[in-house]
Amino acid sequence: MIVWQPFLFKVQMIILGEHYIFLLFPLLIKQFIVFKMKIIIIFLSFLFLFGCVNPNKDLNSKNELTKEQLLDSVQYQTFQYFWDGAEPTSGLARERIHMDNKYPQNDQNTITIGGSGFGVMAILVGIERGFITREQALKRYQKIVDYLAKADRFHGVWPHWLHGETGKVAPFSKKDDGGDLVETSFMIHGLLTVAEYFKGGDSQEQQLVKDINTLWEEVEWDWYTQGGQDVLYWHWSPNFGWEMNFAVGGYNECLIMYVLAAASPTHPIDPAAYHKGWAIDGNIANDTVYYGLNTVLNFYEHNDDPIGPLFWAHYSYLGLNPKGLSDRYADYWELNTNHAMIHYKYALDNPKGYKGYGEKQWGLTSSYSMRGYAGHRPGEQDRGVISPTAALSSFPYTPKESMQFLEYLYNEADSLVGEYGPYDAYSQTNNWYLPRYLAIDQGPIPVMIENYRTGLCWNLFMKNEDVQNGLKKLGFSITN
Repeated sequence: MIVWQPFLFKVQMIILGEHYIFLLFPLLIKQFIVFKMKIIIIFLSFLFLFGCVNPNKDLNSKNELTKEQLLDSVQYQTFQYFWDGAEPTSGLARERIHMDNKYPQNDQNTITIGGSGFGVMAILVGIERGFITREQALKRYQKIVDYLAKADRFHGVWPHWLHGETGKVAPFSKKDDGGDLVETSFMIHGLLTVAEYFKGGDSQEQQLVKDINTLWEEVEWDWYTQGGQDVLYWHWSPNFGWEMNFAVGGYNECLIMYVLAAASPTHPIDPAAYHKGWAIDGNIANDTVYYGLNTVLNFYEHNDDPIGPLFWAHYSYLGLNPKGLSDRYADYWELNTNHAMIHYKYALDNPKGYKGYGEKQWGLTSSYSMRGYAGHRPGEQDRGVISPTAALSSFPYTPKESMQFLEYLYNEADSLVGEYGPYDAYSQTNNWYLPRYLAIDQGPIPVMIENYRTGLCWNLFMKNEDVQNGLKKLGFSITN
């Protein structure tokens, strides 16, 4: 049952807002106190003792936290998924963290390569927001890069999942026990952003940059064209070869894969793979109009649905800046802004009459649901499940609409928020939520909010010379 519990969380958030130093206070007391209730009692007692909280303050006021303080808070919590919540052997992101400690697949230490790629960017946000020091981050990055260099790879490509303790492949499915080029793209995306941040630093930082560049140069992007075919393939297995046969074309979350494959200084693809494979000989530009907005691109190669889940507007764009970015097929800022606004307008229309949908609650993407992990998007795949990452990671595109959702979540529905930020998904219609997280959903939140606030990861990634060369090879222009 969903229970709205604003009082206690408001006290904590007021503390964070008015006394910013206490953002780090829970990290200290966590070392000594086991039970959450004890933490809360001691924390509040300390604050009342020193007059940090006025007991006569109206805790129901909607003006307690400024918009900036709300953004600080959600970034801090989601960053912690990748910092405190990291798998200890590797320093990388766990695929999932369940606060109820229920793991039916016994996979609490399974590492996600793609989610970890988002996570290394989230750690940069942690440095810039003062949650950790640059030195702390450097040590974590050294650990991560050393682990990745020793972990299973297949022609330079990591698998979707790794066993955290060993670095050995954890099969994603029966035949998906080898290289996953898309997940690897998300990891390289993050690592190149980190390398730009530390470029020009001291000797240790410069060594980190060199080690990242080695990993980057060892990815054999051209291998994943199956010997020169004009398209990239998602998977290759040493046991099953190309049997999965997943050619990646038509618009989805994989644009960054083609950009990086063209940008590779050692194993680049021919631009024809982008134009013939990804863009389907130009047919990717066959858009439609949905809720009064152009979709700009055809969102599916083998599906007539007009729009995709919102993570398609996030994953490729954590570092790849869509502002001013265009090619012969699309203006990518218009593409992503329209994508997010279509989801918002769909929630306002609410054609299926789901409880809660509206200006405060919107955004559909792939996430947990009442029946396990599921894809959610406007239309037939709408199951009444709202995933907070959808609206929160869309801040650059829909700042007003995303802020409405953030304020609702933290001021009115904070039982949906836990230690690592908003829980993965909920449904008011089905009176359902679980205190569980997924790395691929938590990771875009702090990064895309930071891109909205300062452009941090966009500015870093777009400085990379290889990336700039790759974009030029594919015919992109940049006007910002």
